[in-house]
Amino acid sequence: MTLLSGSLIFYAYGETKYLPLLMISILANHFFGLHIGRRERYRVERGADTGQKSGIRTNRNKINRRRKAVFTIAILYNVGMLAAFKYGRGGRYLPLGISFYTFQMLSYLIDVYQGEQRREPSFLKFATYVAMFPQLLSGPLVGYGEMRGSLARREFSAKGVQDGLKVFAMGLAAKVLLADRIGLLWQEVQVTGFESISTPLAWLAAIAYSLKIYFDFYGYSLMAMGLGRMLGFSLPENFRNPYMATSVRDFYRRWHMTLGGWFRKYVYIPLGGNRRGEYRTVCHLLAVWILTSVWHGSTGNFLIWGMLLWLAIVIERQLEALGVMAVLEKVPGKLLCRLFVWVYIPITWVCFGITDIGQLQVFLGRMFHVVPGIRVSAGDWQKALDNYGVLFLAGAIASTPLLKNLFRRFKDSWPVMALLAALFWLCVWRLQMEGHNPFMYLNF
Repeated sequence: MTLLSGSLIFYAYGETKYLPLLMISILANHFFGLHIGRRERYRVERGADTGQKSGIRTNRNKINRRRKAVFTIAILYNVGMLAAFKYGRGGRYLPLGISFYTFQMLSYLIDVYQGEQRREPSFLKFATYVAMFPQLLSGPLVGYGEMRGSLARREFSAKGVQDGLKVFAMGLAAKVLLADRIGLLWQEVQVTGFESISTPLAWLAAIAYSLKIYFDFYGYSLMAMGLGRMLGFSLPENFRNPYMATSVRDFYRRWHMTLGGWFRKYVYIPLGGNRRGEYRTVCHLLAVWILTSVWHGSTGNFLIWGMLLWLAIVIERQLEALGVMAVLEKVPGKLLCRLFVWVYIPITWVCFGITDIGQLQVFLGRMFHVVPGIRVSAGDWQKALDNYGVLFLAGAIASTPLLKNLFRRFKDSWPVMALLAALFWLCVWRLQMEGHNPFMYLNF
């Protein structure tokens, strides 16, 4: 009860007017789950006549039809609620966390309907699962099966609090000291105007945005994991060094892994996955990326982003079938494969970040030097490197497994704990001096 109350207060502090919507959704989905998970067990007595057996089958069929009807209503309710806020009025009045907590409740309902999970009779446990504040607003998406045991009996210890604080400090530093700082270059380019930047600066800005969105969301995920650990919960890892990927497919196996896992389990595999031939597999991937694009937003740039990723994944599949990928991966360090990712992914992030299609065309035109510049300042990219070069270097190092491995090895040493404490208070000082910069994924 304490955790649920605190989570609701936390949500109300961020957006009071949509707290009733969250509570209604929790109540409705708990009700749906109770009815969807209803299964009557009938015992057929030895010697029962044909009429008795027929009656039992009739009752079973009636219950199954009722379950299917409630399940259909539940899906329509959740998808309709999400669509109404996300795409009504241009998505300008989006309740905090609605995309994440809706998907989390959908996963619970689907698992219960398919018999993978038992229904949860306790409203308190179900409400805590949905509203738990560390992961309520931006994930990671957690299946009920992963949380059921912790909700019933969790281990709260001083060691868990200590480890959680360390992970939380790492996440806070990633957000405040990397994402927010290097993101200033992207803001400066927007203020300057895309038509007035040089081609090198356009690429630097695209890389800066790529690092900003990574460390912003990765930082949030680490903070959520740290808070969860302090409270006795084990939340799943959401990122695994995506910029070390060797293909676009590999990138999205490492990026926002819980969302990718959600679409794989509830969309890609039910459609047939890769079991029905290459053509059907390509169609299934197309469906997944269209839904992923629509989940992120209603403007056309998100569809462009999704289609670029789908196209790259399809081409990679064909190259792999021809044996080309195996040849490219033989290059020391798989450098050619990684270079492709480092060039292609920032292009897709630009499409993700610029919602105005006209401005997107201008920016891409400046990136590839096919749109003429207007009053372009000579050497603007050199000035950007002078101001942000250290941050680019820090971001590059932090994108590798190096820091993570060092943290795991030395996290209990006094120098590392002192460093994390210093980083924490430095972040607090910066937040006090510069004000709060919201997490990017709160907009989704």
